[in-house]
Amino acid sequence: MARAPVNADPGVIDITEIMERIPHRIPFLLVDRCEDYVPSQSIVGIKCVTVNEPFFAGHFPNYPVMPGVLIVEAMAQASAVLMSKSLDVDPAGKAIFFMSLDNCRFRAPVRPGMVLRMAVEVTQSRRDIYKFRGRAMVDDKVAAEAEWAAMVVDT
Repeated sequence: MARAPVNADPGVIDITEIMERIPHRIPFLLVDRCEDYVPSQSIVGIKCVTVNEPFFAGHFPNYPVMPGVLIVEAMAQASAVLMSKSLDVDPAGKAIFFMSLDNCRFRAPVRPGMVLRMAVEVTQSRRDIYKFRGRAMVDDKVAAEAEWAAMVVDT
């Protein structure tokens, strides 16, 4: 049974709805909230980075930095929430998978205590396939940027 969202703003997607829409779970769930949802167009994913993240134990013990590939994964998870909600995908028997990753750049480290804002926009869509452009920001600084494609598949 789905729970009514705490925030009635249709542009905000809370953690409960995120977990209803994508299969990722802790420790691999990398989106805490989504904001500014515009169906089939854009979304902003939010990740509050804490020192308790399991990857910090090894990356790096004396200077914890969020791995760049996980920043890209967080952007992809935000785009999967956008796809799921826009296409009204029933998660039972469906999954959203990466198809490609292009023009990926890492610009600044993401460390514990930072809030990662991942602005994701659709650049192209056709049926169950979407292409995206995303930029992960901490305050006014770009941490990472990339372009990728994803598709809905039967599992």
